[in-house]
Amino acid sequence: MSSINPYEVALKQLDNAAKLLRLDPGMHEFLRTPKRVLTVSLPVRMDNGRVRVFVGHRVQHNDARGPYKGGIRYHPAVTLDEVKALATWMTWKCAIANIPYGGGKGGIVCDPHKMSVGEIERLTRRYAYAISDIIGPYVDIPAPDVYTTPREMAWIMDTYSALKGQVTPGVITGKPIPIGGSEGRGEATGLGVAYCIREGGKRVGVKLKGADVVIQGFGNAGTFAAQFMKKMGANVIGVSDSKGGIYNSKGIDAEKLIEYKAKYGKVAGFSGSKQITNEQLLELDCDILIPAAYENQITKKNAPNVKAKLIAEAANGPTTPEADEILFKKDKLVVPDILANSGGVTVSYYEWLQNLSRDYWDHETVVNRLEKNMVKAFNDVYKTAKDYKVDMRKGSTVLAVSRVVEAVKERGIWP
Repeated sequence: MSSINPYEVALKQLDNAAKLLRLDPGMHEFLRTPKRVLTVSLPVRMDNGRVRVFVGHRVQHNDARGPYKGGIRYHPAVTLDEVKALATWMTWKCAIANIPYGGGKGGIVCDPHKMSVGEIERLTRRYAYAISDIIGPYVDIPAPDVYTTPREMAWIMDTYSALKGQVTPGVITGKPIPIGGSEGRGEATGLGVAYCIREGGKRVGVKLKGADVVIQGFGNAGTFAAQFMKKMGANVIGVSDSKGGIYNSKGIDAEKLIEYKAKYGKVAGFSGSKQITNEQLLELDCDILIPAAYENQITKKNAPNVKAKLIAEAANGPTTPEADEILFKKDKLVVPDILANSGGVTVSYYEWLQNLSRDYWDHETVVNRLEKNMVKAFNDVYKTAKDYKVDMRKGSTVLAVSRVVEAVKERGIWP
């Protein structure tokens, strides 16, 4: 992880939008400040019988447009500022997708790779218990994030349901399908990224058929993005994960790479590929770059060397504000995270609707609704960026902030 503070980045992005919108100073300050920040200590009995205390956070940024929405990540480098930044970005992301949610985020400082399944379950249930008073299907609806999966979501739903005395699937999204999960949720982020790349390609003259694609990060979003890029006729030539990267100018078979990673836990060493670093990967000669790893990967140091014409951010906050300026001056189209990766939260919204009504949709219905929503969101952001003569990130933040401000004004500030 980078030493750049993601919360400072999030606030700077908001400040830029506030200037463009000539936002009232009081409203600006209101949007800079999360509504609620909760930090909890989580004592967990480990397999060796000893009790270890973990630290967890849940940040609720803004609920003017609806209940808080945002994932829970398990990572040794989780910080409160990171969670505050991610909660802020979720507010904007939900506004851009035009779904009735505000922004929230959660995180636990832990390394799940060094924990047993039993230890992870006890930690998850303890966290669910600790935040149970501030979450709920009409209050705050968490979801999976870094190193959390449908398994953890099932434990949280079960714990919350036990505490409330009734089965409450709508408290969380990203659940397994047998207990109220939605068709299409697993692929939603990667598919949303692919739709944005397709729409963005039309604007910058990049035809997907035969386009060279590089993907940094090969988790959920990265793997599905690779699959959908291949289906759309593009050629994935570079891929990386936390252990390093690979490159093959003739193309990398996404399906075989997924099988290889499942077996060996890394992409490095994949047959027919050349090993490269994550740093080298970002600077490869390609048409499309998909940062799908972590924050602050494209900075003022390496932005001048990025050759891709189109950058679609599957990760949260992979490009710093300084790098944005450089890429914009070089006529690169950056599809920002709060637009590009909003497919996940959009299908989470569909899952929530299905939970509340107990009426479940088929895969085709989910995907068709997602495509329609992503295309509209892309066009809304693109138009805003052109109207204000700014890059897509500023355009997306301006659009999101204006929608949130409108909701705040309509509701008023009371008491």
